[in-house]
Amino acid sequence: MRTLFRSLVITALAAVPALAQEAGASSKVDLLSPNYGLMFWTLIIFAVLFFVLAKFAFGPITKAVEAREQALEDAIESAKRDREEAARLLAEQRAALDATRGEAQKLIADARVAAERVRAELIEQAHTEQTNMLDRARREIEAEKAGAIAQLRREAVDLAIAGAGRVIDRNLDQAANRQLVESFLASVTPAAVSASR
Repeated sequence: MRTLFRSLVITALAAVPALAQEAGASSKVDLLSPNYGLMFWTLIIFAVLFFVLAKFAFGPITKAVEAREQALEDAIESAKRDREEAARLLAEQRAALDATRGEAQKLIADARVAAERVRAELIEQAHTEQTNMLDRARREIEAEKAGAIAQLRREAVDLAIAGAGRVIDRNLDQAANRQLVESFLASVTPAAVSASR
């Protein structure tokens, strides 16, 4: 409304000098003396112009200004809603990211625990296998040792029997028997013992 009033005042002020110049062409212009005829026609023109503008221009201009104001208010409101929606979505994304990080940390911790458990199981299994292998090796060594001792005994018995058989065959005296057994034992080579098996 103020803009309209200013426009009218500016229009009226702009028209007054033009009319004054027209009247001044016939006589000398005295700016301080009022010219009532000029004032009357200026007011009539102003009233007619105001009526025409009020009837045809001010309504659409006012409606356009109000529509523009409404559009700006709607745009501002929409921007506020969009900003709030963006803030809500950002908060949701941050919460989801934090949840994902927490889940990833939990998975890493679970994987570490599982790896430690598997490592402990593998170490225990290796110790068990090592103990079993050592026990088996000891048993095999003991069996081989017992077999070797038995083999030596058999060979010793075979040698004693063979020596006794020669002693009996010769039936000599004690010194001769001793010399006979010693010579037999000296004549027996490891190859001969292996061949007798």
